[in-house]
Parts: sequence; C-alpha cells; structure tokens
Amino acid sequence: MVEGAGGERRSWPAAEPGFWRQVVEQLSTALMVVDPDGLILAVNPAAERLLGRAARAMRGKDAHELLHRDADGSTLLRELCPLLQALAERVAARGEGDSYLRGDGRLVTISWSASPLVADGSFKGMAVLFTDVTGDHGARRERAAYTSALEDLNERLTLVAEITDVLGQTLETDEALARLGRLLVPRLADWAAVDLRSGSGRVHRVTVTGPAGRDAGLEGGREHLPEAAEGDHSPLVQVLNGGSPVLRHEQHDTGTHDAGTAAAPSDSPLAALHSDFLRTVHATSAITVPLASRRQITGALTLVRTDPAHPFDTADLDVVSDIGRRVGLVIDNARRYGRQRAVAEAMQRNLLAPLPQPGRLRLAARYQPAPVGSQVGGDWYDAFELKDGALALVIGDVVGHDLTAAAGMAQLHGILRSLAWDRTEPPGAVVDRLDDAMPAITTVPMATLVLARVEGHPQTGPWTLRWTSAGHPPPLLLAPGGQAQYLEAGQGLVLGAPPATGASRPNATLPLPPASTLLLYTDGLIEIPGSDLDTGLGRLRRHALALAHAPLDTLCDELLARMPPGSTDDVALLALRLPTS
Repeated sequence: MVEGAGGERRSWPAAEPGFWRQVVEQLSTALMVVDPDGLILAVNPAAERLLGRAARAMRGKDAHELLHRDADGSTLLRELCPLLQALAERVAARGEGDSYLRGDGRLVTISWSASPLVADGSFKGMAVLFTDVTGDHGARRERAAYTSALEDLNERLTLVAEITDVLGQTLETDEALARLGRLLVPRLADWAAVDLRSGSGRVHRVTVTGPAGRDAGLEGGREHLPEAAEGDHSPLVQVLNGGSPVLRHEQHDTGTHDAGTAAAPSDSPLAALHSDFLRTVHATSAITVPLASRRQITGALTLVRTDPAHPFDTADLDVVSDIGRRVGLVIDNARRYGRQRAVAEAMQRNLLAPLPQPGRLRLAARYQPAPVGSQVGGDWYDAFELKDGALALVIGDVVGHDLTAAAGMAQLHGILRSLAWDRTEPPGAVVDRLDDAMPAITTVPMATLVLARVEGHPQTGPWTLRWTSAGHPPPLLLAPGGQAQYLEAGQGLVLGAPPATGASRPNATLPLPPASTLLLYTDGLIEIPGSDLDTGLGRLRRHALALAHAPLDTLCDELLARMPPGSTDDVALLALRLPTS
C-alpha cells in the first residue's frame, strides 16, 4: 500500500491478482518455464509464435527432445545440451547459436538466457528467455566466411611474395627449383613437379617434391623426352605448347575427368610420364601452368592435391599462374646469366697466357672461377720475360663481377705488357703510366695489382725481387727453414684512385733466397664471408708452410682445395720457385 496525493491509500498494481500473468503474456521476448527434469511447464505467446507451436502441445514435453537440434537438424546428445547442464547444476546460464525445431520443421537459431526459479528454498526449475537470431547468425557466418577469405588471400599473397624474394636470391636454376618445391609443399600443394625445356627442344622433369621432400624416383629417370605434337591433349603438353593453364580434377574410379578440363592424354612419352606421375601420387586435383618469360616458355609447373575434400579452385589457379610467371622469369634470368658467365670464363681463361720457364726458375699458376651462383670477376695473372732479361710477374683484380670486368681485365693485361716489355725502370714507374692511361683507353674504373721484376741470371742467379703494389694483398715468401713472410712494403693506392700531386708509386726490393717460393694471389683466396682479413692471411700462411716442400703444382692445387667453403669470388694464383743454389 502507498499513500496517494490526497492522502488516500492505494495498492501497487503488482499486488493485484493476475498482474504478472499479464506481464508474461504481453512480453515480446519468448519465455519458457521448465521443471528440474527439463519438462515444459509453460510458454508465453511470444514463444508460441517463435516456435510455431501451441502452448498446450508443448506442456509436459521434454524441452530438449522436442526443441533442441544440431545445426544439421539431427537430435543433439543430452550430454551436450548446455540448458540441461545448467538444470543439473541449478545455476544461471546463457547460450548463443543453438538451433530449435519449429512446429513446421524449420530450424531457428536462438540466443537464450536461463535463470533458476526458487520458492521457499526449493528449486522449482528454470525460466528461459530466448530470441530468434537466425538472421544475425547468417550475418555472422557471412562475416566469418569473408574473414576466412581475407585470411586465405593474405596467405596466398604472402606465399607469392616469399617465393619472389627467395628465388631472387639465387641465379642457379637447380637451387631455385629446390627452394620452390620447399615453399609450395605442403603450404599450397601435396606434390609439385617441374618440367623444363632444353636447348634441343626436349623436355626434362628436373624435380619432384612431395610430403617427404624431393623424390628423385619420380623425376622420370631424369631422361629427356621429345615434346609431343600440338594435337596431344595432355595438360602438360598443352601448357608447353603455349596453351592456357589447366585445372584438372581426377576421377580415379572411372578414369574420366570433370567436364571442362583436359581430355584423356595421348600415348606420347611426355604425356605418359605425366599421367603416370598423377596416378602414382593419387592426385585428385592438379594444376599445370607455364613457366614463361616475355621471350619464351621455359617449362611447366604442376601442383597436385590428394585430398578429395580440398580440391584446387579457380582462385588457386590464378595464384599458381602468377607463381609460374615469376618462376619463368627467374629461370630465364638464370639461363642468360649462365651464358654470360660461360663467355666471361672462356674469355678469362683464353687471355691467361702460357707461363714461361726461364732457366732454372719454375712457375705454376691456377685460375679458379667463382662458385656457381656467383659471377665471374676480373682476376688474372701473367708472367713474361722482359727485353732486358728480367722476369715480370703480375697478379691483378679488376673491380666488378661480370663480363665487363673480364673485358676490363683483358684491356689492362695487354696495356701492361706493352708498357713493361722494353722498360728497365722500377715497377712503380710502369704502374704510374698504366694508371695515367687507364681512364683514357680502358673501361676499367678501378683495379688492384702487384707488378714484380725478378732480376738475376736465369741459370745461376743470384735473384732479386723488385715490386710495387697498387692496393693488392701482399705477396707471401716461403723461405727455407720454415720461414713465411708477407711482403708488405711497396704498397700504394689502387689503380683509378686520384694520386697525390707529384707523387710516384713506391717500390720495394728484396733478395730471394735459394729454394724459396713466392706466392702472388688475389683476394678470393683469403676473403671468406663472415671472416676477417687477418684470419684469411693467417690461414693461407699456415697451409702454405705445410706445403712448402711439395712440388709447385701440388702446392697450388692443395692451396685451392684447402680453402674453406663459402667463398663467392674467383681466385688467381701465381707461384715462383727458385732452385736450391
């Protein structure tokens, strides 16, 4: 009771009989009351409308058995029902995305909230409020699908970017294709195969990568197969002959293929190899795309999936086609680089003149190109007899690592011979003239070298070494008695560096002991990535001392063999040995 404005006593509407029943009946949110066993005691009109069922048809029925369903419409196990679990524990609960079965057989997706009903300390059941969120649930599914699609797109773009970055780090075809297989399997496919065209027009299956890595047994014995004619309907042959990328779904039970994909392959050896591969790996879906640059098709990439539940689709075809274009450019660049490298190496070797053997002096030399994947540089050696009878020794390195550097080396080689042959002046004066001439008549921007004269009678000696160094690593002299000395005198600026006004290059002079060995070398022999110069010089000194008494050819071969792995530069080595007395 409350007191009104005029002092009269009035009752709260809540105290009037039937008030709460009216509230429940007028409530726009569906309400269901269940007893402790989950049987329906009452529902309001909003619940009748939402469930398409009359209240009298629902009273006394098990709410879970009558209403609760899995997403596909099947009955849900009672152990999995969160409402029954809340009833058993007599606690409040809520749920999102459950499916209820309407009277007309349709499923509705609901959001619900349940609260315990307690009277006089006794648990009477639960009041369950629930609303239809079918539309919201569909929107959530759409958002989830959209998010998944974005994540999938991001993963594919990341893969393409990673492939571009990784393949761009090498100019060696086999290494690039090995890296490609490791990137594609298993992130995009279960198997990957690459076929390349050779210069003779034959096709070579160069690599096959599967779940366990590279599988040489599926590379077709590494034989070279002739290309099939354009009438061959094999996806591999179509792509190699300029056709569009092919997406193919295999049907192993019938031996047929999906409509719109390639027809059954012909009996050409190339088509047979490809069909055998697909059967062997149990392909259910395969994509074959060209490896092409703007100039030509260099090969084909085939990706395979073996799970019929996850076939390739057109989005995968677009991604793999993009990968194929990028790989094709890498292969084309690698092949052009290989041709340039071969020309540079041939030029370099042909310009290294045969060594003289004056009197009792002995000479040996080696040239070792940079490892595959690195470019040939401008390293060279030379030895020739001068007009006055002295022996000239040269070791040099033109800045750069390409065909231009090799050509520049050839220019310096010829000019230096011409400048030195008829001169009796010190080596520093000859190199000064070379430095003056270099910008005018060569394309070389910068170079290092050592020019030395070995003076003395070629049969009887004694012998004296005169030398100058234009920024080059110091010669190493091995003397009898286990002595090893780097000749660090005579050091001047590199060729191409601006000289000080009026300055002449320094010269150094040293008597050469009988039975000694002089080593001239380029920096590729001592510089290893990740190691400093002092370490490289110390390593060369140790190995040279250990080989000091070996024949000169053996010493040169072993010094190269004992180089640690990792060098990316070429090496020139020139060795002089004096007689015992």
